[in-house]
This record gives sequence, structure tokens and C-alpha cells, in this order.
Amino acid sequence: MFMKSKLNRVAVAVAMSVGLSAGAMAQETSSNISGKITGPQGNPAAGTRVTITHVPSGSTKTASVNASGQFSAEGLRVGGPYRIVIDSDQFQDTTVDEVFLTLGEAYNLNLSLEAEQNIESIIVTASQLSSSALGQLSPSASFSLEDLQKAPSINRNITDVIRMDPRVYVDETSGDANPVQCVGKSNRFNSLTVDGVKMNDSFGLGSNGYPTVRMPFSYDAIEQVSVEIAPFDVIYTGFTGCNINAVTKSGTNSVKGGFFYDYGSDSLQGDELEGDKINVPDNSDKRYGFNVGFPILEDKLFAFVSYEKYEGNSIFTRGAIGSGAINEVDLRQQDLDEIVRISNELYQYDPGPVPTSLPEEDEKLLVKLDWNINDNHRLSYTYNYNDGFFMNTSDGDANEFELLNHIYEVGAELKSHQFSLYSDWTDKFSTEARFSYLELDNRQISIENASGTVGGSNFGEVQIDVENPDNGEEVTVYLGGDDSRHANDLNYDVTGLILRGKYITDDYHTLTFGYEREALDVFNVFVQHSETEMRFNSIADFEAGLPSAIYYNNAPSGDPNDAAAVWDYKIHSVYVQDEFYANDDLTLQVGVRYDWYSTDSRPEENPDFTADYGFSNGTNLDGEGLIQPRIGFNYVLNESTDLRGGIGVFSGGNPNVWFSNNFSNNNVLQFGQRGRNFGYTDGSRSLFDDDIVYKDLEDGVPAGPGYGIPSELYDAVAAGQGANNEINYFDPDFELPSETKLSLGITHVTEQDYVLQADLLVSRTKNQAIVLRGDLEQVGTNDEGYPIYDSVRLPSFVLTNSSEDSTSYTVSFGLMKSWENGLSLTTGYAYNHAEDVQPMTSSVAFSNYQYRAFTDPQEQVSSLSDYNIEHRLTAALTYDVEFMDGYETSFSAFGLIQSGRPFSRTIPRGEVNDIYNFNPYLDSNNVLPMGNERNGEDGSWWNKVDVRVSQELPGFMDGHTASVFLVIDNFTNMLNDDWGIAERVTFNTADFDDPTPESRQGDASLWQARIGFNYNF
Repeated sequence: MFMKSKLNRVAVAVAMSVGLSAGAMAQETSSNISGKITGPQGNPAAGTRVTITHVPSGSTKTASVNASGQFSAEGLRVGGPYRIVIDSDQFQDTTVDEVFLTLGEAYNLNLSLEAEQNIESIIVTASQLSSSALGQLSPSASFSLEDLQKAPSINRNITDVIRMDPRVYVDETSGDANPVQCVGKSNRFNSLTVDGVKMNDSFGLGSNGYPTVRMPFSYDAIEQVSVEIAPFDVIYTGFTGCNINAVTKSGTNSVKGGFFYDYGSDSLQGDELEGDKINVPDNSDKRYGFNVGFPILEDKLFAFVSYEKYEGNSIFTRGAIGSGAINEVDLRQQDLDEIVRISNELYQYDPGPVPTSLPEEDEKLLVKLDWNINDNHRLSYTYNYNDGFFMNTSDGDANEFELLNHIYEVGAELKSHQFSLYSDWTDKFSTEARFSYLELDNRQISIENASGTVGGSNFGEVQIDVENPDNGEEVTVYLGGDDSRHANDLNYDVTGLILRGKYITDDYHTLTFGYEREALDVFNVFVQHSETEMRFNSIADFEAGLPSAIYYNNAPSGDPNDAAAVWDYKIHSVYVQDEFYANDDLTLQVGVRYDWYSTDSRPEENPDFTADYGFSNGTNLDGEGLIQPRIGFNYVLNESTDLRGGIGVFSGGNPNVWFSNNFSNNNVLQFGQRGRNFGYTDGSRSLFDDDIVYKDLEDGVPAGPGYGIPSELYDAVAAGQGANNEINYFDPDFELPSETKLSLGITHVTEQDYVLQADLLVSRTKNQAIVLRGDLEQVGTNDEGYPIYDSVRLPSFVLTNSSEDSTSYTVSFGLMKSWENGLSLTTGYAYNHAEDVQPMTSSVAFSNYQYRAFTDPQEQVSSLSDYNIEHRLTAALTYDVEFMDGYETSFSAFGLIQSGRPFSRTIPRGEVNDIYNFNPYLDSNNVLPMGNERNGEDGSWWNKVDVRVSQELPGFMDGHTASVFLVIDNFTNMLNDDWGIAERVTFNTADFDDPTPESRQGDASLWQARIGFNYNF
């Protein structure tokens, strides 16, 4: 005979708490169950056996209750359902069904067994137990498979789900990139791991945080996702923003899977914004794929396979005045037509039309094997493949305009392998051994350089400045191959090893200890201007062949591959941690982690630099390390309220491209020459003069500008003469940047099961990585108060530490509630104030140095971050109902209200170099008027609502289901074209006299919809 009963409170850390770098090695891939089992009088039920069965796969794990009444089981698959059988010789046996585990969170099962009765077992389900978001030690968010399936995700990207946390801002104004910015930090300072393998942008070229152009794994492969903002567990490293961790599905004893298809087009998109008619280019795209899990050997060996393909278009929304494009540039059509005529007739070069739509693709495959070797050992293997590309612009600001051949392909191919072995050697001692290998081939190729037309891979970049006589505004028009893609190739591989153990002492201290090693090997070619870059001050100068500047860079051999940066390093980590109950109400977690670098790679030494600076530019990170102590706690105030918090040191998230610059830009591997050195820019020589000899010509192309290199420049570089811009070097005293995070939070569950949460997070950043000029010394101050500098050594940029610390804080609140009628609500608010010394937005030192606002380019002032979103309110609502008996109709909506990104009022670009007399040379509107501060202006607020509707339908067989769905992004704008409009300032700077500094972001503002079909079995 069985008996059902409602038991005492169980703290289950499964609910969402409100509140992607090079070193993220040790993130969770599993979960665990622990707790305290007592008798009717509260005495420990020592010797009781706890058997935990993963029902879908039949795998089991057992644990014994110790003398204190406590037990623990590690290395369990996330998800479920699980059945937990408590077998006691003294008290009534109890079974708990329908238990689901959350990634990285312990399921705390605290049961008071009843006196033995004349029944076989008491059976309860997890839903009968009082569960809540209690038991956490740090601010985090967890998202289940159901969250992923029901979210209005038009992008099929985890960013569409994790944005529900108000502390996690997804920048939807950045096209399809959707970079994730946690608590005011750049996406560069995040970490992303999938089944234990890091999938973040290790090198730092992208803006989406992924190493690939889109999410590198199928959306349907995900079992759970968690976002950790300040995890005080010592296994976490490699980020100072947040850690995004995903685990994929596994096969089971049943054959389960499905396939999907969805579709979007210009006919499923708006065509009007704020009363303006929008000419959306003709386009359509489709996505399709399947996933299936199945047993190979029942109860022993399982497989899961997921495949997804995307076929679509890269859409370009810019046009000249009167074109009706979503984003019109201040360029007259007659001026653009004249530039195209001159290019074709005089330069014999067709630059292509105005781009509107170009094809793009993406393909993903994931294969996962799980082997239950026996009850004590489990082995998992995951293979992940992704290859995709899209077409991009590099010069697409409001004052720039590109023709077709200047567009370039951004693509990447990724292959990764991961093995994890989970072992229980005794009831007290368990281990995890993990090995991973990832290789990435990144490609960036201009259309011009791959077109196959005359001079198709050989015409350089041309820039023409065009002034609109009607308003005096200036736009730069770009022709030819993008200069940063003349010679651009990146390949790297990452090898990881994790050895981790857990030991539970007799007095129930859980000791965690481990060693980790990650090795990165890089091959990077980056040679700008290898096909020349030519700049013209006007259309007339372009027609006359009178450039204002010519740039040419290359290796002396003429082969850019000889200028490649080839380097590597290894990060090692050791850690130890103790987690224990200080008393019945207080849980403590105390640990320390130490990370350090080792490498034999050094930048090629430049003798002139060494002589001038007194030390070598060959500095590296060998031996640099950081100690990271951490303490976390959870204190139970009563059965419905607990406190959590902690303090700890974190490090990581500094893109490797900053390091790679020091290997590439040393004026040893490549050299650069300027046209001004040979009289090409003073107006005395036309590029069409008969005495000019052009070299490095391909067969069959005209011997003229753009197709060839003027012989004086070519010969000088071949002789090893010239400079590769400014030398880049490491500060010999460089220290690893770190951030100390302090958090305090509270969770309360009301009698009506409303979950209320509040969190405070304060962080202090130390030794921030910044870029300064290494050759400047201040020699005075001008009448306005700006410093006067003199270059006293070889021009250089140094990657160094800031002497100024920055303090940031976030206050957040949340509410969650589910009703029996199928309605569920999650809402939250976050106030954020984040600071930094330099935003470090770019991949190259010069841009990091100048693309910020300042009164002194060498200053170190902590100011409001470019990425700060001060106010953010989010709400996610789902409603499930059966309009047709047995077939669910599901409605979901996500809404946000948020303040805009801050920006700075600065001096116009044309006046900047007059202030500093070109020392240093600055190419932006980046200088603040005296008395102004960086990011002292507020951007416009943005609000919108996304919706999803799905209808379940009968399948072709019993147990099969089908569904059709509709997703609408920015449903707000669909209702009214004045609503849901996003505006922002480019590069966070605007001229102080610009009355309309913000521009409308068409991609984020215009509504679009997708329709699709799912079939599950």
C-alpha cells in the first residue's frame, strides 16, 4: 500500500534570481542533490540509503546519510525527471518523484521521515513540496527547457532568453550581433561555455561574444542555460561581467526528437517608421533542422544529435538622400553618381552598386554520447561543428557610405570536442576529469578581393570626402576592398584540461579541489593597406588624381603571411574550497583560486625601440598570476525567507587581440610607407602622371592607381624601410586586471507563492587594461587648459594598467508567480551605475586609445561606462490554455522599458587636431570641452514588446505532437509605427552643437515576424 503526503519545506534552488574571455575553463556541466534526512523528532536518520534514479536513462546513484543526517550526490545530469527513494530501517520509507535539477544549483532535499507504518512507502511529487528560489549564495538566473521553448525568440538565440534578467542587457541596435552586456560591462568581459567547452570569442574580433558569426550550437540542442553574475564558487573564472553556461540535451531510453522549419521575409516586416515610408530590400530567409535522442544500449549508452541550417540575407539599410532607405546618409545622389562615373571612366574600376541584400548561411551540428559505465562512473562526449558567414560593413557610421565591393564576408568554422568523466569512488569522494579541444578558422574577405573580376583581388581602398552644400555636412564614400581585409587571417586552437575532486568529511564539510590548464595557440595575419589605401579631400581631387594620403603596408617579401603573429600561452589554475553548515541556518562557502600564465612566446624585438626606451618590446605575460579568495553564504531567516551574499575576486575577459597587437605591430615583421614621403600628397603629382610606375600588378589589370603600388612606396617596404604605424608593446610591469565583487540579496516566498527577490552588487575594478601613448611627455598647457605634448621617443602604444580604480553597483528587484490557470509572470527592475577608465571597444590599440571622450588623451579618469543602462524594467508573461481539448495554445510576451546609453558632447572632429597640434594625431570627435565629463548625457529611453503564439496540433502517431507558431519582434511597433523606436549616438560621442545627436536604429525599431512549424515525437 502506498500513501501520499505533503512534507515540510524543501529549499530548491531552481527559480530565476533577478538581479561571454580567454580564461573560462571551469564552469559547471552538471548538478547535484544534497540535504538532511531526520527522524520524526528531528534526530539524524543515520545509515538511511538515498537512491537517485534518472528516469529517462535508468542511471542510478546511491548515497548514505551520515551521523549528522546529511547526504550528497554529485555529477548528476541536469533536467530530469528524477526519482529519489529514501530507504530507512527505522522510519517510514519515502519516495519523491518528478524532481528536476537546475544547472550548477544543488537540489536541497531536507526531509523529516515519519514513524514506520503498515504501508510500503510514502510517495510525493516535487510539485507537492514547497519549492522556491531559496538556497542560493549569489545573484544568478537559470532558464529551463520550457523557458527556452516558450520565449518569443525570433533569433533562436539564448540572448532572447537571458535578456529576461534586467541586469543582462542585450544590445539589439547592433544588428544580428546582439551582444550581451551584464551589469554595465562590455560583452568582451563575459564568458560562454557549452558542456564545459568555452564558446566565447577568445580572440576578440566579434561583437556578439561568440567565436562564430552566430550562436555556434542549435537552439534545440539546449537543455538549460544559467547566467552567473557573481558566483563565489572557486571553479568559476575567466570573466568580470557574467558567465553564461549552457548544457545540451542527452539521449535516453526512449527515442525522442523533432524537427522544425521557420520563415521570414520583407512581407513579414514593417514598412513605415514615424510616418516615414521605409523601402525594405526584397529578402527572405529560412531555418530548418532536427534533433533526436535515442538509446544505443538500453540503460547504458545514449546518443543525441542536433542539426540546424540557416539560409538568408544580409540586409543593408543605408542609402543616399531621397532613396527611401531605412537609414539615409547625408549624401546627395548626384554626388554619388559622379563618384561612380569617375571610378569607371578614369580608374577603370567598377565599385559596384549600393548594397541592399546579399546571401548568408549558417550550419550547425552537435553530437553527444553518454555512457553509464556503471553506477559509479559516467562518461560524456560532445562534438560541436559550426560554419557560417554574413556580409558586413566596416565603415557604416552616420557620416560614412560604402559601395558594394567594400562590403566583406565575416565567416568562421568551428570544431570542438569535449570529454567528461564523472566518478564516485566512495560515498564521500567523487571526481570529474574533463578534456576539451577547440579549433577555429576565422575569415574576413572583401567582396572586391574575391570577386574574380578585373583586378578583383587587387584593388585597394579609396576614400572620398564629400560635402553637402545644402548643410555643410560631410560624408566619406568608400570604394574598393576594405583596407583591414586586404590581408586578414586568423586561426587558433584551445586545449583544456580539468581535474577536479570533491570530498565530504564525516562532519559534512564538502571540500572541492582541482587543477586546470588551458593552452591557446594563435596564427594571425593582419596587414592593413597591403593593396594601398588612398584618401581624397573632394570629388574634384578624386577626378584629378590628387590624394591627400596614400598608405601601403606589407612584409618586405611582398607576402603578408610573412608578417603573421604566431604565439601561444597557457593558463594554469589551482583551487581549494570548503562548503559547510556553520549551524542549522547558515551555509558557508570559503575558497581560494590561483591563476597564472606561462609562455615562451615573445614579440619580435625591435632594436631601435630597445635603444630608445631602455627595455625590450619583447615583454610577455610569463609568470603573471592572481590570487582570488572568495566567501559566499546563505542564511535562513525562516521557512520562507533567506539571505545570501559574499565577496570575492574575479579576473578575465581581456581579449587576446590586445595581446596579439604587440606581436604584429613591432616594425620588424611588416613596414609601412606614406605617399607624403614621395611627394604624392602635396598637389604636385597626379596619380595619372606618365612618370609613375605601378608595381605588384596582377596579369591583365590596368597599370594604374588602386590596382598597383607606386614604385617608390613598394621599393621602400621591400627594403625594410618605414614604420608599421606606432609600435605596440606590453608594459613590463603589467599586472592581471581584477575585480572584487560584493553581493547581498534576499528572497522571500509569500503564502500565495509569490517569489520576491532583491539584490545589491558592488564591484571594484583594479588594474584595468588600458592603452596609452608610450612616447609622449607633457611640455606645457595651452590657454584653454589642454595639455601640450611632445613625442620624445619612437611613437608607440602601450598596453598597461590603469592606476585609477572604478566602482560600480547594481540594485535589482524581482517578482515571480505561477497560477493554476496556466498564467505565469516573471518581472524585474535593475538600477545600474557602472564605471571604467577606458571602454576598450576596439581590436586595435589606436582605436582603443582614441574612441572615447577625454580632455587629455593620456588621462586616467573613472567615468560612466559606455555600456551602462541606468534603468531597466523587464517582464515575461506566459499563458497556456486548451481551446481545443487536449491541444495546448500557448501565448508568451516579453516587454522591456529601459533608459538609453549615455554619450558625450565633444568638439567637432575637424577641430580636434588643432588642439593638440597633431601630437598625438587623433581621428575622431573625441575631445571634451573643458568642464564636460565623459558620458555626461543621457540617451533616449526605449520600450517594446515581443510576442509568440503557438498552437498544438495532432501528430501522425500516438505520442507525436505538432505545432504552428508566430513570433513578432517589436509588436509595439506593429501596433503603431511611432512606438518601439530605438535611437542612439554612434560611438557614444556627438558634437556639442549637434541638435539631433541620436539616429534612429532601423533594425531594432522596425517590427518583423516569423512563422514556423514544429513536429515532436
